Amino acid sequence: MNAQDYVDGFVCPVKTANKETYLAFARKAAQAFKQHGALSVVECWGDDVPEGKLTSMPMAVKLESDETVVFSWIVWPDRDTRNQAMKVLMDDQEMSRDMPFDGKRLIYGGFAAMLVE
Repeated sequence: MNAQDYVDGFVCPVKTANKETYLAFARKAAQAFKQHGALSVVECWGDDVPEGKLTSMPMAVKLESDETVVFSWIVWPDRDTRNQAMKVLMDDQEMSRDMPFDGKRLIYGGFAAMLVE
């Protein structure tokens, strides 16, 4: 990764019992993102994600007792590549079908990398 890259970040709640289903979905999505120019896709299953007093990842996604926080990111070579890929992929019915997480509680954003060491 370098400081010219563009990163999409995601935090979402996933039913803990659906970890393998989510992983299969994520693998398929990662292939699609890479086919459209993504440099890398990282999926992380919450292991030490404490609930805060004012804010926290669990609070942000309104985590339920039978769910786990997932933190993910996609690295793109630039924002234009990301925008073109997302335009195509968000219209892909297969990408949005059977998502194993509550999309209404998904938090996401795009970020311009500024320091990579």
